[in-house]
Amino acid sequence: MKRENEISYLVRGAAFKVYNRLGPGLLESVYEKALAFELRKAGLFIECQVGIPMKYEGIQFDIGFRLDILVEGLLINFNTASIDKSIIRIANNL
Repeated sequence: MKRENEISYLVRGAAFKVYNRLGPGLLESVYEKALAFELRKAGLFIECQVGIPMKYEGIQFDIGFRLDILVEGLLINFNTASIDKSIIRIANNL
């Protein structure tokens, strides 16, 4: 598996490439498809719309949330209005 730094470098590059080619203002689903294409092209294993279970009053529901894109089982992507100011590392388990 690729190291976290290499993965985040590839993801940031792909995100900037998509943003620069498509520009702002399109539907999130358009960016997600383009980003998924670029990430796969970069050789990364990705999963789209991954369900995350949630618990409520002691009951576990299969899907409470969805990740847009899970990269190499390590990195998740969030929606942002300003891509150049919003990409930050939150955790790194090296």
